[in-house]
This record gives sequence, C-alpha cells and structure tokens, in this order.
Amino acid sequence: MDTLRFTLKLVVGLTTLGLLSACGSEVTEHSDKVSYQTVITQKLTLTDSYPHNQTYSGTIRSANTTGVGFELAGKLNQINVDSGDTVTKGQKLAALDTVLLQAEFAQLSASLKQVEADIKLAQSNLKRTIKLKQKNYVSEQQLDETEQQVASLLANQQRLQASLHATNLKLDKSTLLAPFSGKISQKHHNLGEVIALGSPVFTLIGHGQQLAYIGVPIDVAQDLVNGQIVDITVAKQHYQGQIAGISAEVNPVSRTVQLRISLPKDANTINGEIAYLALQQQISAEGFWVPIEALTDGVRGLWNVYTLVNDEQDNSEIQRRDVEIIYTNEQQAYIKGAIKNGDTIITQGLHKLVVGQRVIPADAEVARSL
Repeated sequence: MDTLRFTLKLVVGLTTLGLLSACGSEVTEHSDKVSYQTVITQKLTLTDSYPHNQTYSGTIRSANTTGVGFELAGKLNQINVDSGDTVTKGQKLAALDTVLLQAEFAQLSASLKQVEADIKLAQSNLKRTIKLKQKNYVSEQQLDETEQQVASLLANQQRLQASLHATNLKLDKSTLLAPFSGKISQKHHNLGEVIALGSPVFTLIGHGQQLAYIGVPIDVAQDLVNGQIVDITVAKQHYQGQIAGISAEVNPVSRTVQLRISLPKDANTINGEIAYLALQQQISAEGFWVPIEALTDGVRGLWNVYTLVNDEQDNSEIQRRDVEIIYTNEQQAYIKGAIKNGDTIITQGLHKLVVGQRVIPADAEVARSL
C-alpha cells in the first residue's frame, strides 16, 4: 500500500513538472515577439485658404406694406374690414363722419347761387350803363364803378367755386379706399374714435413681390452685386433669392449694409418672418484640414494633435503637438501650429494612446480591410 502511494505521487509530480516546463517554454516563445497597436493616420496637406460659411438674419416684408389712413382728421364713423381680411384695389375700407362737411357744402352752394344771381344783375346794369354812356347820360365814374362791381362778383364766384370744390374733395377723402390689393394685417383704430391727420387706420400688405431685408457687414456687401443669386431660408424652407438692391449707407446702430432680396413668386412667407442668408467666403490663411476626432484638449487655450515620428529603430512613435483652431465645421477643423506639410497625424482612438507609445500606422482604407 505504501509502495502504491509512492508510485502515484511520483507520477503526479512528474506530470506537473512537465506541464510547468511546457508553459515556461510557451511564455518564453511569446515574449520574444513584440506586437504594436495599429492606428488610423492621415498625412497633412497645407492649403492657403478655407471656405467660411456665415449666416445673416433679417425680416420678410412685402414690396407694398403701407399704413393706410385718411388725409383728414375726424371721427371714425364706419369700418368695413378687420385684421386678416383680404381686400381688392379701390374697395371701401372705412369712412369718417361727414355731417359738418355736408353742412359746409350746402352753405357754400347757397352762397354761390346768390353770387351768380348778383352777377346776372350786375352784368345787366353794366349793359345799360354802357348804352347810357354812349349817349352821355352817365359819367365815366359810374361806368367804372359798374364794371368794378361785375369784376368783384366774378372773383367772388371763383372763390366760392374753389371752396366748394375743396369741400367736395374733403367729402370724397372721408371715404378710405384700398390703394392696392392685399391683406389687412392690423387695425389701429375702432369705431367712434377721433383720429388725427394722417394717422394710419389699417396696415395693408400687398399680394405682390415678397422681399427679404437682411443686413451684412460692409466687407461682405462689397463682394455682392445686384442680380446675384443667393440662398435664403425662411421657416425651414429654402429658396433661391435674387439681390434686388444694396443699400448705399451703413446702419448707424448695427453697422451693416442692408440687402433687398427678391424671393420667388411662389414663396410661402408671412410679413415679419425671420429670413436667413447663407454666404460662403474664401478666407486667405494657411492651415491644415483635420477631422474633429484628431484633436484633444491642450493648455492655455490651445489644442493637441498626435503625430508619428520614426525613432532610431525606425519605429513609429507618438508625439504631441500644440495647434490652434482657425475654423471648424460639423466634421473638420482648420488648424495651424507646430506642424508642417507632410506630417502624419493620428485621427482616431486618441483616448487609448499615450505620448511615446510605438504604433503601426495605417490609413482608413487599410484599417477597414483588416
């Protein structure tokens, strides 16, 4: 029994020793081979400019947007339309109380009839006076006085006719007519109010051409011309607009130059909506385009990129370089800094890497095939 136990222990010991020897040889075999991580890289290409996309905002206004009101002061006696109503050119919108004007018109008409009767009498007297003068029955002075009386009455007739015409015009202008077809956007006064001279009663927006009024910086305006096609966005709808006019002066508050941009006739816009103008400028500045993922936070407001350099054994080693971002879009950044044309940078997986680490470079196409 003791001999059997000894034999089993010997077999187990030899087996364990063999396994340990095998493991040791395997570790030794693997440790002789060094494997490096593969990283996605990109070579830098120097460019002398970059496209800068900028958006400017403004408002939509109809070519005809008018505050419509009476040319006279008076009490508002009639209102035929309200906000949101569509009107046609010449349609009656409102009217003033004309009782006083009608009384004035009647008074002037009566005065004019009286003067016309006096003129007939004076002219008859003048004819008789002329005949009597021919027979020397009246003096020269009497003839002059009769002629002067007729002339005075004729002048008074003209004055009354002019006053009557003015009163008639006031009666006509007491009715407010639509100057053009459009839609009432706002009513400013209510029935019975006494309104001042020239005070708008309605704001009328025409059905005609819709325009976008957008301010841009002076240097941007200098690069634009009348008739140029531009991209306009209104309420997430995109339109091809045409520059119809460029202001000749700078807004003293915003320090911008106003553009007047015509929209297509089928543009579905509302007065006062916000319009956006998208412009692209080519900015002269040397730099490099890199993916956003190739950048990491630096110090003192700078950013970092990881570049690859070859060491003494010709292995690729990671180094960190400080860079400055000049411009960014949704996917790329335009940078400058301690980099040069032809440098190789790592574009992905920077969080898994450290400075001084040796890696195997590969471009994106090669990495996808692995």
